[in-house]
Amino acid sequence: MTRHPLAAGLMASHPLDRLNTPSPAISGTDVIARVNRRTGLSLLATLITIALPGAANAHDFSIGDIRIGHPWTRATPGGAKVAGGYITIENTGAKPDRLIGGTMEVASRVELHEMSVTDGIMRMRELPAGVSVPAGGRVEMKPGGYHIMFLDLRRPLKQGEKVTGTLVFENAGRVDIEFQVDAMGSPGVPGGHPH
Repeated sequence: MTRHPLAAGLMASHPLDRLNTPSPAISGTDVIARVNRRTGLSLLATLITIALPGAANAHDFSIGDIRIGHPWTRATPGGAKVAGGYITIENTGAKPDRLIGGTMEVASRVELHEMSVTDGIMRMRELPAGVSVPAGGRVEMKPGGYHIMFLDLRRPLKQGEKVTGTLVFENAGRVDIEFQVDAMGSPGVPGGHPH
């Protein structure tokens, strides 16, 4: 039986016809290399997916020997006039330094505070002399301890935004930073920022 040339061409291009077409010889070594390459690429893609969200959200700042890790604050309800700021400060130098002040774009003023519990009563007090950062040391400013108070807010802080500010150190000087605004009531994460 003779097929029409057009029909023969259509039939030859059918996907099932490829099953009967011999494929080039592939050695066992080639198969293993292809599988290892695919596995390696999949593993690399997985690691990048895991690592990048943290890297994308990490926001560290530095000036001189001072490293400022993960500045953050909480969203505030409408009408709120205060908010707290939290950071980790590392002094990699051989001399102590002191955080003595700062600014925030949406606050009229900034103060440094400490919360403590005395006789079962939580107290908050301003630290007019600032917060000492020992040489080679680390200070965590976190909920329930040292923190930065943003006073007379001009508008509410909204979850997901970043607000700019500065920190002023006695020796290292002034550094521009951004505070990530987390959810209202966010507890933060011990030793680091939740992002």
